[in-house]
Amino acid sequence: MAGTTICVMGIFVADLAFKTPRLPAWGETVLGTDFRVGPGGKGSNQAVAAARAGGAVAFITKLGEDTFGRMARELYAAEGIDATHVYGTDRQGTGGAAILVDDKGENAIVVTAGAAEALTAADIGKAEGPISRAAVFMTQLELPVPIAAEGLRLARRHGRLTI
Repeated sequence: MAGTTICVMGIFVADLAFKTPRLPAWGETVLGTDFRVGPGGKGSNQAVAAARAGGAVAFITKLGEDTFGRMARELYAAEGIDATHVYGTDRQGTGGAAILVDDKGENAIVVTAGAAEALTAADIGKAEGPISRAAVFMTQLELPVPIAAEGLRLARRHGRLTI
């Protein structure tokens, strides 16, 4: 896959993962055994995986101007991902996910896309360059459906393979 150009549109969230002996019932507090904070979001994870596999990757999203947004930008710089179309906003915070995992590997997850929910058709239009040049355009339904559909429409207009 070396040299393959991939354009991914999706969300970044900061994963807050809690390990616990068992998942709590509603209204119950359970003491955890471990806690980690790290990068997440299906689209962001796909962009990072594609870059690590040797692809030339551009990512399209919107981040808050906050600690989690800085985490994302540092990740993209370290992974060599083109973040030209990673837009910032001070109107919403970057998304987050609370992940509870018990000792059996069962999990419960709550995710909020945060600033990525404010990605607009105009933002996507500004990213037409990397979309039109990509061998593959990928998006997911963690974004609002009309926004994901707009990205797919633009990629298909340019004859790109879409996922």
